[in-house]
Formats: sequence, C-alpha cells, structure tokens
Amino acid sequence: MRETLGDSTAVVAADYFQSYSVVGLLALVGVLFVGVAFGAGRLLRPVVPTPEKLLTYECGVDPVGEGWAHTQVRYYVYAFLYVIFAVDSIFLFPWATVFADHGYGGTTLVEMFIFLGFLAVGLLYAYKKGVLAWT
Repeated sequence: MRETLGDSTAVVAADYFQSYSVVGLLALVGVLFVGVAFGAGRLLRPVVPTPEKLLTYECGVDPVGEGWAHTQVRYYVYAFLYVIFAVDSIFLFPWATVFADHGYGGTTLVEMFIFLGFLAVGLLYAYKKGVLAWT
C-alpha cells in the first residue's frame, strides 16, 4: 500500500515539475535570444570614437559651462499638486457609481465629504505656506 502512494506522489511531482520545466526552458530561450542579439550588435557595429561623439548632446546645442543648473522648485510643487488632485479625482468615479446603489447613498456621501475635506485641508495648507503664489 505504501508503494502505491509513493508511486502516485512521484507521478504528481513529475507532472508538477514538468510544467515548470517548460516555463524555465522558455525563459532560458528568451535570455539566450537577448544575449545573442546584444552580442551580434556588439560585433557588427562600427567603433569609431571621436571627441565629438563623446560630448554631451543636448538638442543640437554644444554644451557650455558646468552640468549643474539651478531649477525652480515651484514647478515641481505645481506638478506634484496636480498629480495629487488628478489621482484623487479618479476616486470620484467609483464613488459616483456606488452612490447610486440602494442603501449606500448616505454612507458614501459622508465618506466623500470626509475625503474632499482632507483635500481641502491640504490645498488650504499649500495656500497658507505660499506654495501657490507664482513669484
């Protein structure tokens, strides 16, 4: 009886690992394909280094000065605020669909006002800190 259980367990294990061997083989073929493509590219490309090719290319303009430039933080703050409010506005669409369902109207209305309250407090904080002043 013990041998029968052992044989069936071995068959199940063999089937289990055979399905993963197909995945492993496919992954290996993919890695080899990428390696061969990169190797062929390295062998076939022309290598002619010149000082002009080693310069930093910036929109066709020759680089002048250092690589350090001062950027205004306010642009990032506006972008960050936009992302926050854009992502938060995505939550309004599922809320609108749930709000129409029977029995969820009052609860979802209170939840959305709490959510919009948090957004308003964040916007008020940004306004009080002077973040929204374009100077």
